[in-house]
Amino acid sequence: MLQVAINGYGTIGKRVADAVREQPDMEVLGVAKTRPNFEAETAIEKGYPLYAAIEERADQFAEAGLEIAGPVDDLVDEADVVVDATPSGIGAENRTLYEEYDTPALYQGGEDAAVADVSFNARSNYAESVDADHVRVVSCNTTGLSRVVAPLEETYGIEKVRATLVRRGGDPGQTSRGPINDILPNPVTVPSHHGPDVNTIFPDLDIDTLGMKVPATLMHMHSLNVTLEEGVEAAAVRELFADESRLFLIPETAAIDGSGKLKEYALDAGRPRGDLWENCIWEESISTVGNDLYLFQGIHQESDVVPENVDAIRAVTGTADAEESMETTDETLGIGF
Repeated sequence: MLQVAINGYGTIGKRVADAVREQPDMEVLGVAKTRPNFEAETAIEKGYPLYAAIEERADQFAEAGLEIAGPVDDLVDEADVVVDATPSGIGAENRTLYEEYDTPALYQGGEDAAVADVSFNARSNYAESVDADHVRVVSCNTTGLSRVVAPLEETYGIEKVRATLVRRGGDPGQTSRGPINDILPNPVTVPSHHGPDVNTIFPDLDIDTLGMKVPATLMHMHSLNVTLEEGVEAAAVRELFADESRLFLIPETAAIDGSGKLKEYALDAGRPRGDLWENCIWEESISTVGNDLYLFQGIHQESDVVPENVDAIRAVTGTADAEESMETTDETLGIGF
């Protein structure tokens, strides 16, 4: 059983911990928090050994009535691999800790690509991360774009990708985030950082991205225009995407017209936290004009990178190939409606 440490038990970390627990070849060795809060309490209630991410704050946990197993150094030392799910920028600072104990580490998409040896998307470049010491699981938006690009590139070839990303202002629990009542070009320059980030997975892909932020918390929305190397019927693209486990084609009959109903659908389906691990593509939006493909997709920023982290754990430890890992992850998490 792979012993997995989770450094950071917030939006991503707690989801990754729960996903790791479901795997037949892994177990959660422990999770690390910087301070006591409701998430730290929940971690203990779930049976995850809790470690202090900042040793000088260890006393705060005892004062809050929470028992810790030790400092994060002990957790990293004993782990086979560590998933760094700390806020953006902190992962880069933690790299020296992981190197000190010679523990392979995964970082999240908020880190600069230079923090790792390779950027990772399970569907697109799994093999490049096998036995790597430092791997960056790309952001929710880059994950979503890569999942669409991979089958299109393999099947038809791609001349150009143009993507407009309408991004949520903050996660539901990020009370300090905005905008409150505004629509922001973010960034106002072109391209946004998302295109260059996709190029860390597909170096030769011609892609332009524009970003916006809106006063919403539920999901991101992508409007895609992909110019293929050959003309194709929309029906063929729908069939291609239907064979991809992490692409969910929303049928017109579902009457799901936005991200609010998507979340409601996930909750009604019994998904933990109402999570949507898949790209949610409106099937009726898939249309073609000559070589140009168009579609809308929703990306749940809190959860679509979770299965990617699980697969990346297997990649860096060399315990499964891409097909085997994705199949196991999908089955254990219940991916695919």
